[in-house]
Amino acid sequence: MPKDEDEAIRWCRKGAEQGDAQARYPLGVAYANGTGVPKNQDEAVRWWRKAAEQGEAEAQVNLGVAYFNGDGVPKDAAESYL
Repeated sequence: MPKDEDEAIRWCRKGAEQGDAQARYPLGVAYANGTGVPKNQDEAVRWWRKAAEQGEAEAQVNLGVAYFNGDGVPKDAAESYL
């Protein structure tokens, strides 16, 4: 099957909007990288935060890195370790 980023994003968004942490994390990654959506670090952080609050470990890591680097959130080393 050929790769279809638009279709993948559509399904991730659908799952993310329904509260699926495993869809919220990759949607954040897509926004961070500009894959299938416009690159937008604020949106990436928004989706990672939602997934992190649900216990998604990879989202927690990416959110911590965002705080450490100040990408899409104010730089906050203390918050990056929480």
